[in-house]
Amino acid sequence: MNSLTLSNREFEQFRGLIYEIAGISMADSKKQLVAGRLNKRLRYFGIGSYTDYFKLLMKDKNELQNAVDLLTTNETYFFREPKHFEFLAEKLRSELRSGAQPLRIWSAACSSGEEPYTLALLLADTVPTRPWEILASDISTRILDKARKGLYPLLDAEGIPKDLLYRYGLKGTGCHDGFFTIDNALRKRVQFRQINLNNPLPDVGIFDVIFLRNVMIYFDVETKRQVVQRLCTRLRPGGYFFVSHSESLHGISDELRAVRPSIYRKPDA
Repeated sequence: MNSLTLSNREFEQFRGLIYEIAGISMADSKKQLVAGRLNKRLRYFGIGSYTDYFKLLMKDKNELQNAVDLLTTNETYFFREPKHFEFLAEKLRSELRSGAQPLRIWSAACSSGEEPYTLALLLADTVPTRPWEILASDISTRILDKARKGLYPLLDAEGIPKDLLYRYGLKGTGCHDGFFTIDNALRKRVQFRQINLNNPLPDVGIFDVIFLRNVMIYFDVETKRQVVQRLCTRLRPGGYFFVSHSESLHGISDELRAVRPSIYRKPDA
């Protein structure tokens, strides 16, 4: 087999592909990440160059999805950026506590599921009477499969408040020793769905709260504008929109008003 070295020209091909599909702008510094994550697929197929693998992607939609999965998966964990959940808990105990319709929250870049399950724990704890549901979406089918299973190393439970872990956490046994999961009744209320935020959105309804965290850092300005605009059409007037602490909607959206750093609200109609 030839040397598996990713040339600059080949990197440009993959960089253009992932931008076209997922809207992700990869810096030059990501060249080694691309080479490392795709290397296993070249070896799996016995392909001798990244150029030949790119040609395979143009013919094989399933393998194209595998490549997208490998290049778009991000790290996450339970109760990440806790001030967001403190703010949401405050609203859940006041203005969001009751309503004629079920409370709906969208985790729009859910990765391996820690964010939507955190939201489920929060809702179970703070909204005992109002019906609620969570939509969790991601572009990666592989990471969504992991999220649906909802099985995590026990070490990952350290970020979950002890009372919530005691009430809703289940410790694995046998082959699942060393792992935990969230109570099945809560997991059933989280719907996982593959959605590419860079395409026209499917009919998912209207939401009271949307989380779009730790994904826009990979988008250029125009992609950010388009994605936020699409999601805003799915946020009810008065609803809340969360981005990560390292992100801002300044210059990105005129529809949303900042209420705290990284937390925005859509004005009432």
